[in-house]
Formats: sequence, structure tokens, C-alpha cells
Amino acid sequence: MAIKGIKAKAAESDNNIFWTTMSDLMLGLAIIFITLFVFAMTGFTQQKIDQTKRQMEISEEIIENLKKVDIDAEVDKMTGDIKISDLDLFEVGSYKLSSRGKAFLDKFAPIYINTIFSKKDYADNIENITIQGHTDSQMYSGLKSHDEQYLKNMTLSLERANSVANYIFTTNYNKNYNTQLKKKIVVEGKSFSEPVLVNGKEDFAKSRRVEIRLKSKTFDLTETLLSKGSN
Repeated sequence: MAIKGIKAKAAESDNNIFWTTMSDLMLGLAIIFITLFVFAMTGFTQQKIDQTKRQMEISEEIIENLKKVDIDAEVDKMTGDIKISDLDLFEVGSYKLSSRGKAFLDKFAPIYINTIFSKKDYADNIENITIQGHTDSQMYSGLKSHDEQYLKNMTLSLERANSVANYIFTTNYNKNYNTQLKKKIVVEGKSFSEPVLVNGKEDFAKSRRVEIRLKSKTFDLTETLLSKGSN
């Protein structure tokens, strides 16, 4: 009986060693994961801060350079996004650029393009340059359904954005940036899906616009984790 008791205690002791070892292993892995996660989040946050600073630097330089040639454009100081009224670009109800619109783009486009591609850290931070056409929600006569109205305006907004994009390539910007511009430029039609509201009501004049928007590159948290883990 004594021998059996000794054997039972030995077996129990062996089992305890096994579970203690597994617990230590799992705890160690958890500590490593938490440490990597904290490092990754810290680095990720710093990357986002740096990205925001670059965006603001680009915006400030765009605003400054446009002012030098007396171009009054609505530029978002945080993102560098620009809104241009349809009246500055097109004939009423048309997607064809007016003479005024061409003159505006002749001055605007070279400054804008040369600014955003002038510094490598600016250019490397840009995912794409999106030219968006927007309309107001006023209805076309003869079209009864909301879907028909939306799609008619979608066509107009896309054609307007495309007209701006096409004309930009004819302007006198630094052609050394041509390849980069072709890779990054995107054209979108938004119809009346994003109206401009003033005091809760749509401002039709402000809704009719073209926006040129800079999209910055985003950082992949998974890649950041793996990078931190391999260091």
C-alpha cells in the first residue's frame, strides 16, 4: 500500500510539472504578444501622427502657392482637399469646360501638381488623387423616378470630373511628374449623394462642384506587428 501511494504521488508530481510547464509557456507567449502589440500600437500611432503632419504641410504649401497667383480656392487645411464651384469651370448644365474654366485650370493645375510632387516625402505619402464631380439634387424635367434622376446626375458628375482630368494633362505642369500623376489620378462621379448643407438645407450652388482630393497611404497594422516582431 505504501508503494502504491508513493507511485501515485510520483505520477501526480509528474502531471503537475507538465501543467506548470504549459502554464509558463502560455504566460510567456501572452507576455510576448502583449509586448509586441504595445510596441506596434505605439509605432502605428506615431506613423499616423507623422502622416497627418505631412498632410497639413502639403495643404499649407498648396494654399500659399495658390495665393501667390491670386487663385481663390477652398482648400481643406487638414487634408489638402479642394472644392471648385461648377461656375468656375463649366457652362450651365454642361460638362464642357468654359473658357473661364480652362483659364482657371491653366493657372491652378501646374501649381497644384508641382507642389504635391515637389518633395519625395509628399509624393510617397499620396495613395491617389481623386477628381470627383458633384451635382445638386434638383430634378431634371421628364424624369419621374428618383433612380433616374440620380443616374442622370451621376453621368453629368462623372463627365465633369473626366473633363477636368483630361484638361489637367494639357496644362503646363512639370512633365517629369507625368508618370506619377498617371498612376495616382482617379476620376469619380458622385451625383447628388454628398450635398452641401447650410443650416440643415441643401445649398444647390455649393453642391454643384468638383473636388480634388488627396488620399494618403494607410499603414497596415499586421505588417507593423510582424515588423516589430522580427526586430
